[in-house]
Amino acid sequence: MAAQKENIARKPSRSSGRDAYELLLEGIENGALPAGTRLRETELAQRFALSRTPIREALKRLEQQGLITHEPHQGMAVTSLDYNQIAELYALREVLEGTAARLAAQHASAIEISVLEEMVAADRARIEDAVMLARTNRAFHQQLRDAGRNQYLAQALENLRLSLALLPGTTLGAPGRGASSVEDHAAIVARIAARDPEGAEAAAREHIRNAFKTRIQLLQQRFTG
Repeated sequence: MAAQKENIARKPSRSSGRDAYELLLEGIENGALPAGTRLRETELAQRFALSRTPIREALKRLEQQGLITHEPHQGMAVTSLDYNQIAELYALREVLEGTAARLAAQHASAIEISVLEEMVAADRARIEDAVMLARTNRAFHQQLRDAGRNQYLAQALENLRLSLALLPGTTLGAPGRGASSVEDHAAIVARIAARDPEGAEAAAREHIRNAFKTRIQLLQQRFTG
């Protein structure tokens, strides 16, 4: 009877390709599947209690998005980015986030601005919690792009977010970065509330440049620490 219960517990509980995709993506985003991790269908099926078919479908989708690389004679692995690729991502992010802030200054409703202000206020109380701050940071930028009222920009930012998931850890865990990031957000929202498109874009671009600088410092620590 005990063996039977154990077999039931191990039985795959999901069969949806969407479930498999979301679980694998979450693993990449939260660092459970860091860059370079070998991905084998059988092991992943056991790990996530899924059948191999949806796992295979999810791997193909992630490969199309550039999050997984198929290496000859080695199989699938989570994509590793080199320094130039990281720099390119941040350069594009600066442009896109700056545009999102500019559009938000033009189109955000009073309620949306109030929501952004409340998000900043809430984050000031959690600057020491890097994990939670990373989640609310994503929510802030999502709200910012929604307020910009441009679906094509929103899609471009979502695609970029997937690529950024390949970066190890979060810059918000660096000393002092949590607090400075929240104040960056406050500056962006202040310019949006003032209906200052140029100022909002400049503040958003500065925010991303600050994040990139911290990312470089974290990369340096990996080689010197």
